[in-house]
Amino acid sequence: MEYTILILLLPFLSFLMLGLGGKWMSHRTAGLIGTVVLGAVTVLSYLTAGLYFSTPRLADGTYATCIPYNFTWLPFTPSLSIDMGILLDPISVMMLMIISTVSFMVHIYSFGYMKGECGFQRYYAFLSLFTLSMLGLVIATNIFQMYLFWELVGVSSYLLIGFYYTKPAAIAASKKAFIVTRFADLGFLIGILIYGYYAGTYTFHPSEMALIKGGAVMLPLALGLMFIGGAGKSAMFPLHIWLPDAMEGPTPVSALIHAATMVVAGVYLVARMFPLFITYAPDVLHIIAYVGAFTAFYAASVACVQSDIKRVLAFSTISQIGFMMVALGVCTSVDPHQGGLGYMAGMYHLFTHAMFKALLFLGAGSIIHAVHSNEMSAMGGLRKYMPITHLTFLIACLAIAGIPPFSGFFSKDEILTACFQFSPAMGWIMTIIAGMTAFYMFRLYYGIFWGTENKEFHAVHTPHESPLTMTIPLIFLALVTIVGGWSFILPFGHFISSDGMEYNIHLDWEVAGTSIAVSIVAIATATYIYAGRKQPIAHVLACRLQGLWTAAYHRFYLDEIYQFITHRIIFGCICRPIAWWDRHVIDGFFNFLAWSANATSDEIRSLQSGHIQQYTFVFLLGTLALILLLLL
Repeated sequence: MEYTILILLLPFLSFLMLGLGGKWMSHRTAGLIGTVVLGAVTVLSYLTAGLYFSTPRLADGTYATCIPYNFTWLPFTPSLSIDMGILLDPISVMMLMIISTVSFMVHIYSFGYMKGECGFQRYYAFLSLFTLSMLGLVIATNIFQMYLFWELVGVSSYLLIGFYYTKPAAIAASKKAFIVTRFADLGFLIGILIYGYYAGTYTFHPSEMALIKGGAVMLPLALGLMFIGGAGKSAMFPLHIWLPDAMEGPTPVSALIHAATMVVAGVYLVARMFPLFITYAPDVLHIIAYVGAFTAFYAASVACVQSDIKRVLAFSTISQIGFMMVALGVCTSVDPHQGGLGYMAGMYHLFTHAMFKALLFLGAGSIIHAVHSNEMSAMGGLRKYMPITHLTFLIACLAIAGIPPFSGFFSKDEILTACFQFSPAMGWIMTIIAGMTAFYMFRLYYGIFWGTENKEFHAVHTPHESPLTMTIPLIFLALVTIVGGWSFILPFGHFISSDGMEYNIHLDWEVAGTSIAVSIVAIATATYIYAGRKQPIAHVLACRLQGLWTAAYHRFYLDEIYQFITHRIIFGCICRPIAWWDRHVIDGFFNFLAWSANATSDEIRSLQSGHIQQYTFVFLLGTLALILLLLL
């Protein structure tokens, strides 16, 4: 599989070509270069997956780990070095397919959505850089190589979120994303350094000898710090605040960031280090589960009242990432039959979520493109104007709500089954959150496509269906969302399981029936409240629960709390006194030294006048003084 190096080289060359020579290209040429390159990367990714999974399994039933390329980059000691290479195993191959597919769809979609935008070539250059970063992250052979691409993902996301750099909101959002994830990545880096020092390697499989000598004791701390980095990148509470503001970037960028790439990096990190977590740090895994559950509930609560359709989807993403983290955290062993079902369920949900969430964001972009607004108040009754967008969006809503036979039902059912295996309380909590998901998604669906049509707004911006470059990706992702759930035909667990062994996905109909019933009740409630033309019930509920509604709409004031802590406490109470001390005491002391030196030099400068007579006179006086001193 030597050709796999092209999976990284092609987007890198595309980035250089568009970044350096884009200003001499037309929009069409730049878009074609970026899209054709990503098409080639997608073909190579699927070819790699086909060849990898078609190879015979090992004697123990697992797939072999393949490293087509690897070279030593920074040697430290004979046993410790940083390598650069390509690692292929079931989850990295799966991520190659997800990232390349979604990125390819975004490239095609952007032809229509970004048509006529200033900086079109720059946009496609940044897309290539972002895709390169994520592909490099998932096929890294060691944790330090992963960290390098991890930071490159942060840089490229900063560039994409701040693409509209003339808008103050976009500038603030890009800086917020960059700064928040940098704080989290500091924990990730410290964890990597502790891991490398005590494990004696930066690979994902430390030697038994290093662990026996004491490395095993420090692994929980190292893995916990690494999770902080993953929590920042995957927008886990309380490091989630950057993700809703990241909506200031172009909508296709939102699909790329939220669906299959940046936000699942933290999930991929935990999955990649899962054998170490489950063996040496099971308590850290349980903390991850609790953090993920709270994050899922918090984000679902906020999504229930948002009016900006992209923000609803943003908090939906946070909630769904929480589901994936819970799935990984509730594992008690690597055997899926003994408590390791969550690993496979989390990876399965990562796959299905990538497709239907990309479909939701691209559908939202199609709607925004038609009505020129993000607010649901500008929408309503769009189903007759945008039939393709309406149907594909409905499919995605049914999938995320967990309605069979769509893909989200199967993956979410596996997560809920794993949660009930871990704890009945955790199972019921996640079932309730799944019901909340169905409620807010159909609240969004009815607010966009049903309800009262805003004829005054539509008179200015007449809604229309999007061009083929935008609807073809919607249709493709909708088909994947429908077909991807048929795990009975092609078992996902045949390829991806916690211990590499084959595991056939099965349905626990007691859990599945409960979750379906909860979702149907939630959808029926949303239909009763929001499907009417004037929606009086929603207004009455908002008035009666005004305090709770307002708090949820303002994200429970977490952004304001962060602002208060940073501006009033850190900047005002800590930084300002330090700055005063620096200016008046430290600078004053050195200014005093400089003034003293100047004053003293002014007083003694006459001693260096250059007059020979004066020097002779002083010399004679000094000589006479010494003679008198000796005589006395």
